[in-house]
Amino acid sequence: MNVEEVIVIGGGIGGLAAAYGIAKLGKRVAVLEQAEKFGEVGAGLQVAPNGLRALDELGVLEEVYKLAVFPRKHVFMDALAGTALSAVEFGDKFKDSFGYPYIVIHRSDLHHVLLTHCQQLPNITFYTDHKVVDVNETPDYVELTCAGGQVLRGEAVVGADGIHSATRKLFTQAGPVPSKYVAYRFTVPMDEMTINIDWDEKLTWIGPGIHLVQYPVRHKSVINQVAVFKSYRYNEETDDWGSLDELREMFKDCCPTIQESLKFVQEGFVSKLHDIEPLEKWSTNRVTLLGDSAHAMLQYLAQGACQALEDAACLVDKLRDASNVADAFHAYEQERMPRTAQVQRGARQWGEIKHAEDDVTRLLRDTIMLNRRADDYTYLEWLYKERKPASV
Repeated sequence: MNVEEVIVIGGGIGGLAAAYGIAKLGKRVAVLEQAEKFGEVGAGLQVAPNGLRALDELGVLEEVYKLAVFPRKHVFMDALAGTALSAVEFGDKFKDSFGYPYIVIHRSDLHHVLLTHCQQLPNITFYTDHKVVDVNETPDYVELTCAGGQVLRGEAVVGADGIHSATRKLFTQAGPVPSKYVAYRFTVPMDEMTINIDWDEKLTWIGPGIHLVQYPVRHKSVINQVAVFKSYRYNEETDDWGSLDELREMFKDCCPTIQESLKFVQEGFVSKLHDIEPLEKWSTNRVTLLGDSAHAMLQYLAQGACQALEDAACLVDKLRDASNVADAFHAYEQERMPRTAQVQRGARQWGEIKHAEDDVTRLLRDTIMLNRRADDYTYLEWLYKERKPASV
């Protein structure tokens, strides 16, 4: 049986970014995708300066920019009153502060850029319909067993197989942590939107146990919307919760703009929101994790894809600099684990603040938001600024 040099499990954004960067180092890479073809489920995606920095390091940023929308600002709105609470301007001061702008893009467009770049490299091989169900590491190789009976071996394995990762079982048997929140994602053609909104802006409407995000993608021809709410019918024993009726009930007291926007929600894609607890270890001598398999997080900081891209760029750097895979994987783990754990915790905290239900917490939150300047980036520096590599 042939032994691949590097196997990347998962053909999503993080997996393809890692495969491309590793292949550019001259290594032979095999990418395993569980679906019958490569593609991305979902609609819009936000990419902050830290994610763009990683895409730049990988060498694909200019192609991404061609497909992106560059919002002028991010406006936070009171979902009940329909009034503005705060904003973050994405102008020159923002770019000077963080080195890059802020973009929104269709998820499949970013995925297509990465896939196209991977397909241009002769040392990347693609396998579809390969769902890995078991990972067994030996001193000489890693053996992967797939649901269809296929068996592959690799000298090194990168598990980018998502929140339900089979690779992660090497490190923990703990499963995803339910948040009791549900997200309905749906897109609407721009010419069908009947609300009076400045689509040069990205909007987040926040309220008790709810929020709605809106922004344009695909050269402003389509509006991406994500409606999120807490389900009070959550039951860990069943999946029968988070219905459209619940969504309508949770948003019933919202302003007319939201009511009009939610007319399109039945076209949406629904998901129950989970994350995982930060791991104490995610690398062995031949296996490491990347993206959601390592640090699945709630979406409230819009950092899931950004952190996967940071992972990919960091992993490529460590493989370039280290004399062997084991040293590279452990250096990558040491640098990335504190960072991603911080973002995981931050996402949970921001979700609690955004969805605050008691009057006192909402008053304190709104007072702080109303009294900050739109070009004050104090609360964003930890997340967006360029980071110096940790010493190893």
